[in-house]
Amino acid sequence: MSPEERATRLYNRVMSLHSQGKADSAEFFLPMALQAYTMLPALDVDARYHVGVLDLTGGNTAAALAQADTIRRAVPTHLFGFMLRARALELTHDTPGALRAYRAFLQNETAERARRRPEYGDHAQNLDSFHDEARQVTAGKSTRGR
Repeated sequence: MSPEERATRLYNRVMSLHSQGKADSAEFFLPMALQAYTMLPALDVDARYHVGVLDLTGGNTAAALAQADTIRRAVPTHLFGFMLRARALELTHDTPGALRAYRAFLQNETAERARRRPEYGDHAQNLDSFHDEARQVTAGKSTRGR
């Protein structure tokens, strides 16, 4: 298995365990997943998104924000940067900042999704779910992050 495949498998394992409510198991594999990404020769936007999500899962909002910033510097309108930023700012109780990230996501979503980036296809369900949440938050219909 390649280093990229190993990192992706560990990411998927952590996310699956986390979504199943198996926090202890997810916490066990989290450091391994993060280390697998540090072993890659380079991180593309998708890998940085994975690292940011892992950081959020582990409660490391500063690291997740750093990944969001790196994504934004590489591709200023990439949706993953807005997603990570919104989630991290919610966790730090920065409601105005999270709201700005949600709005930026919605403002850039149509053009970005039209680019048909491979990572958008890989994370289509996450993007769709985030879109729905962003609509609710920006319409004032969600208490998430408040």
